[in-house]
Amino acid sequence: YKVSVAPEMDIMEYCRKEWRGNTPVAKRMRKGYEAVAQKFASIRRVRGDNYCALRATLFQALSQATQLPSRLQSEDFITLPENLLRKYDWIQQWQLKQKLGRKMGDISDEIKEYLMLLRKKWKNISEIKSPIEKQEACDKLFKNEEEEYSLYEALKFLMLNTAIELYNDDKNGRRVPVFSWLLFARDTSSNPCQLMHNHLNHIGHSGGLEQVEMFLLAYALQHTIQVYRLYKYSTDEFITLYPNDPEEDWPVVTLITEDDRHYNIPVRMCQETML
Repeated sequence: YKVSVAPEMDIMEYCRKEWRGNTPVAKRMRKGYEAVAQKFASIRRVRGDNYCALRATLFQALSQATQLPSRLQSEDFITLPENLLRKYDWIQQWQLKQKLGRKMGDISDEIKEYLMLLRKKWKNISEIKSPIEKQEACDKLFKNEEEEYSLYEALKFLMLNTAIELYNDDKNGRRVPVFSWLLFARDTSSNPCQLMHNHLNHIGHSGGLEQVEMFLLAYALQHTIQVYRLYKYSTDEFITLYPNDPEEDWPVVTLITEDDRHYNIPVRMCQETML
């Protein structure tokens, strides 16, 4: 199998290996890593395919999960696919992960399966008390390719559902977060149907998550995603929050990126030294 999340490595050692030269870019990256190293001791490399933002976010969310997010607890969580398909028949064109010989028309059952798997795994891992055992359970899950990719389908479907909610809220004059306007201001995603066809269907296949879709992912999971964007070191975008005005009670997951395309995971928060 391919390793999805590599074992941890000292963060500065990793940086020295990756950024040796004396170019302005290398210097900036080293400064960025030094700043991250004030807070985290280690880094775990995340496999770099087009699922990498979903992989890094989900891994971090699960490895610190202590309860099911309220969205996953709700009564209608599992019936989401059939409820949405009843209203929006264009969802039949959802691009499921490659399965040979899949007949069209059973899409809602398949997505339901993925959502059930997400809820089950999240619940099981959040109930593990020992941090070491919790980490082992996450490592094991992210070595099981079949399950891992099913979870990304579930996440993408939650993103679609969230986009539909936001779009409808805006149309009905309710307040929506600013990113929602940006999401639907793109020529390629002026409504949820286009968003699905031109963006969500491509995630994992021919493209990763764009900036504005990081907001959507954060909303779908009800987690704040905090990202150290190393190439933005020494600007006020060095640490970016998705969403930028997070809900107080949302858990925070932290990622690192050098280019807004590939994400790695910082681990082992340094003990804050008492002055």
